[in-house]
Amino acid sequence: MIEREGASELIRLSKTFKAVAVTGCRQTGKTVLVKHCFPDLPYVSLENPDTRMFATSDPRGFLAGFPNGAILDEVQRTPEIFSYLQEILDQSNQKGLFILTGSNNFLLQQSISQTLAGRIGYFNLQPFSISELASAGLLSPDDNQLMVNGFYPPIYDQKISPKDWMPNYVRTYIDRDVRQIKNISDLLVFERFIRILAGRCGQELNVSTISVEVGVDVKTIQSWIGILEASYLVYLLRPHHRNFNKTIVKRPKIYFHDTGLVCWLLGIQSAAQLDVNPLRGAIFENMVFSELYKIRSNQGQPINLFYWRDKTGHEIDVVVDRFPTSIPIEIKSGQTIQPSFFRNLEYWNKLSGNVGATILYAGKEMQNRSNGIKVLPWRSIANGNL
Repeated sequence: MIEREGASELIRLSKTFKAVAVTGCRQTGKTVLVKHCFPDLPYVSLENPDTRMFATSDPRGFLAGFPNGAILDEVQRTPEIFSYLQEILDQSNQKGLFILTGSNNFLLQQSISQTLAGRIGYFNLQPFSISELASAGLLSPDDNQLMVNGFYPPIYDQKISPKDWMPNYVRTYIDRDVRQIKNISDLLVFERFIRILAGRCGQELNVSTISVEVGVDVKTIQSWIGILEASYLVYLLRPHHRNFNKTIVKRPKIYFHDTGLVCWLLGIQSAAQLDVNPLRGAIFENMVFSELYKIRSNQGQPINLFYWRDKTGHEIDVVVDRFPTSIPIEIKSGQTIQPSFFRNLEYWNKLSGNVGATILYAGKEMQNRSNGIKVLPWRSIANGNL
């Protein structure tokens, strides 16, 4: 097993709450992780038809078989047991009694919010981080290859080619999760919508434009984006609230949680193809943002990430909000440090009175400039540099 950085946070939550829900997109290794972290708890998969029938027809009797708790996998398949779980948790003082996992996050969270709110801790498991891959000796030195491969565990621990694994992943997601969450009549249109969205990674989300391209109304597009967000396939990066007396953009930016999925959706199957693709810079930005997200998620920190852009085009890719201060970050896919890298950061610092900023780029040299701006290789964030 490749060691997961979030294991310690998951164990900490189990010592704080009576139950913990492990969420995250499909195939991130949730089942493997919970079995590893809680070897003394019995494991029950509610995907098994016989087990599911028992839990559905006699939930009280089913749960009585686990007086010392259990790992309940695919628990969203049996929403009937959540009310009985609530009763057990209210009567017990034991921490980490039940660990709940499920591949359909939307249905899992819906069931939890209806019955277990305030009684349960959440841990969100993301695909592998660069530090996890580096520790296992699996991190590609080629950024292009890393973006094409993505970070889903089966590509590394089962050595499945992304071009073989990704289409089956998308088909499984659409056929199972989307059908359960929402009654979408034309799944081909939904898949085209995802591909169009992939072409806009790292860009502002213009729902009206996407609506025209896909051929469905705005409310439907908003609903579908909500499904992707709840499933942890995409993340909407909200704009930072500070306007500094400037008119700022208020639409979110769209990022995918995994660049391998983006590349496959765009028909990019090799590092050579990506190298000449006009979207390479946006996909690189997406990858670095995902790493910033994973660091916070694995440590149980709030996702205090935003972006900032005014109407004249000045933009900061990521703003880390550490009230009352903020850290502006520019992400650059070039390997050579250019004067243009600094312009927006210098503008933002002058406007805000902020001191210090960071550039994360694809090169290898580290610099501390006299203007307070640090230039760091993007991979160094795995070592805590930021």
